[in-house]
Amino acid sequence: MSQTLHYRAIHGDELLARPELGRLSPATRASMRATAAVLPFRANPHVLSLIDWDAVPDDPIFQLTFPQPGMLAPEDERRLVHLVEQGDPPALRAEVAALHRRMNPHPAGQLELNVPTHCGRPIAGLQHKYRETVLWFPAQGQTCHAYCSFCFRWPQFVAHGQLRQANADPGQLVAYLRDHPEVSDVLFTGGDPLFMRTALLARHLEPLLDAGLEHLRSIRIGSKALAFWPYRFLDGDEGDGLLRLFERVIASGRHLALMAHVVHPRELEPEVTRRALARVQATGATIRCQGPLVRHINDRAEVWAELWQREVELGMVPYYMFIARDTGPRRYFEVSLARAHELFTIASAQLSGLARTVRGPSMSATPGKVVVDGVARLPGSRERVFVLRFLQARDPDWIGRPFFAAFDAGASWLDQLRPAGGEPRFFFERRPALHPPRPAALLKEPPRPPARL
Repeated sequence: MSQTLHYRAIHGDELLARPELGRLSPATRASMRATAAVLPFRANPHVLSLIDWDAVPDDPIFQLTFPQPGMLAPEDERRLVHLVEQGDPPALRAEVAALHRRMNPHPAGQLELNVPTHCGRPIAGLQHKYRETVLWFPAQGQTCHAYCSFCFRWPQFVAHGQLRQANADPGQLVAYLRDHPEVSDVLFTGGDPLFMRTALLARHLEPLLDAGLEHLRSIRIGSKALAFWPYRFLDGDEGDGLLRLFERVIASGRHLALMAHVVHPRELEPEVTRRALARVQATGATIRCQGPLVRHINDRAEVWAELWQREVELGMVPYYMFIARDTGPRRYFEVSLARAHELFTIASAQLSGLARTVRGPSMSATPGKVVVDGVARLPGSRERVFVLRFLQARDPDWIGRPFFAAFDAGASWLDQLRPAGGEPRFFFERRPALHPPRPAALLKEPPRPPARL
């Protein structure tokens, strides 16, 4: 397929009308239409060029971007297929809304626990879960160049506005940061902030550089543009303007990290992607790579070993292997914790220390970011346990603290585990997590402002 700099979203009926899908059975195509009525799907010409159409439906990029039979529970799928075929829009909308509510749209307490208040009012589009870091959801960046089928942020893309997190006023972010000197990092997230035009992104980003926020050390931008639309960094004035914006962040004395979402080595193969990478790196920005372990897409050790090795060769930093979050079509994509640890261990053992910057497998659960460090037996006991540890936590005192959970071969999330040794509760369940996170004033050594050159 010829590639072009002109972005065009392909979704809905057009996506499912691709002639390549004609080789699939009518029942499979009906199931895909029903799934697409519930979960958002979008592609573009570049993403479609990554698919090996001769390997469909097993091709990993096809699994990553197209609705699949099995993503919905069998009884839900049958009901939706019937409603789609009957052509009953009101009944279909009601059924879809009910399914959305049952799909755990905001896992890990994102709305109940993470949304902070300022001057007595909650700030929409802002999350503050960990002491040093806040997440900002710029309103104009709450979409993506293409959608991942497993995306845990699917509520950002569906019709129910009440599920969406977004804020169009960066002044609220600046005001919050002025009152929270413990925050050193801001993560722009979405959706994909790089879907925004450069001028809009600058409208959210530049106020942070000009507000005298000496405690703000790092700015991160979470994006899949390098994999899903690398032309964002190459496209004339827009691409050039984005790179100049990156340079302004770095000139302010702050670290800029592009948090690249990459789940399969094929996403890094195109020459256009490598040109985009080189342009970003030339600004001085660091590219850190993260992505979830998901069944049907990358649940083989050799895939991860190849991915991390390729990232190192391209000057990117392998950062996180995540456990896919417990939301949306989780059962179709989930991998057990035991299997995740096995795959991570096998993959990392094939690589040099340069690639072992990656951490995982990690769960972004309600109390914090928990990594599965291993499977062992307790001293003097025959009990097998998961060895777990907090990489980040709502309570900073929990960070780095190991703990043990009884081994469960089928468990795929923290809330499915029970404490080892007959303990009734995990230590972090015995007292509530701090919210908002503990301020810098209570730390023994408050963070110092970054040095100005």
